[in-house]
Amino acid sequence: MGKDYYKILGLTKGASDDELKKAYRKLALKYHPDKNKTPGAEERFKEVAEAYEVLSDKKKREIYDSYGEEGLKGGAGSKNGSGVGQSFSYTFHGDPKATFAQFFGSASPFQSFFDLNGGGGGNTMFFDRDMEVDMDPFANLGMGGAGRQGGPGGAFRSHSFNFHGGSPNRKEKSQDPPIEHDLYVSLEDIARGCVKKMKISRRVIQPDGTSKKEDKVLTIHVKPGWKAGTKITFQKEGDQGRNKIPADIVFIIRDKPNPLFKREGSDIRYTAKISLKQALCGTIIEVPTMSGEKLTVNLQGEIVKPYTVKRFPGYGLPFPKEPTRKGDLLVAFDIKFPDRLTPAVREILSDTLPN
Repeated sequence: MGKDYYKILGLTKGASDDELKKAYRKLALKYHPDKNKTPGAEERFKEVAEAYEVLSDKKKREIYDSYGEEGLKGGAGSKNGSGVGQSFSYTFHGDPKATFAQFFGSASPFQSFFDLNGGGGGNTMFFDRDMEVDMDPFANLGMGGAGRQGGPGGAFRSHSFNFHGGSPNRKEKSQDPPIEHDLYVSLEDIARGCVKKMKISRRVIQPDGTSKKEDKVLTIHVKPGWKAGTKITFQKEGDQGRNKIPADIVFIIRDKPNPLFKREGSDIRYTAKISLKQALCGTIIEVPTMSGEKLTVNLQGEIVKPYTVKRFPGYGLPFPKEPTRKGDLLVAFDIKFPDRLTPAVREILSDTLPN
């Protein structure tokens, strides 16, 4: 019968986007394997991620609502025998933590500290500050109020939430809260990795108690395949208040809009525009790729439907944890219908097309 994604999330068909997000947030935190060690929790965590990925995507949700899991995954058993499986194929990527990280901006919120030497779970990554690249202007990062206990200086990529508070047994200086800024990165840079240098201006307290402005350049190594929401933290690099630890500066990776492609995890989606005649009678189109190569897609002898998607493995973005592997290129279709038909054409179509 296939999976009931609505039942998995405790929802009914027709649930709103807000209800969907609320349900996923609650269940993902409940069954996250870093928190829940009971048997079956990890599998439940994966089911919840898959259900959310399908139902949060408008196109996948429409097909699932009409044809169920079989229609989504290319099976021949669609309810009306329309052959959905021949023109649409979706397979869950199998990494529920990637879904979690995209939703929360962190793969695990249950770790209260980082291995600053780069060991352990590998959640910390230091960056070289000496690489010479073109500098992006980024000035006058702001100040904040009371905050959390600081740590050693340097930059790291954070997969975990920063927990607040120091030791309750000793009195320590307070720290301003992190200063967060979005860093928009093109898909081309995500595909190959890049280095960004951000110029900041911050206030520093002098030994005599006075303050002055200091310019500094922070270097960010963007690794291939990094997801939107990835956080890079520079500890104690923000403004310094009197009797306070300098604030951390956090850059959050965001996808820069691309005129051709839309990112879906490690997959990328391209929408080809074709006419109704081409959709019904067949055509051959060329599809661009991230590398600049053109793929020839032969649609001769095939009817292209509004939900048709062609998948080309290995033409997507690198997987963050396995940069030698790549996601897929998904080719969707935007079929242009005529604005009007002449009586003669309408009569021909009426006689020709099946009811």
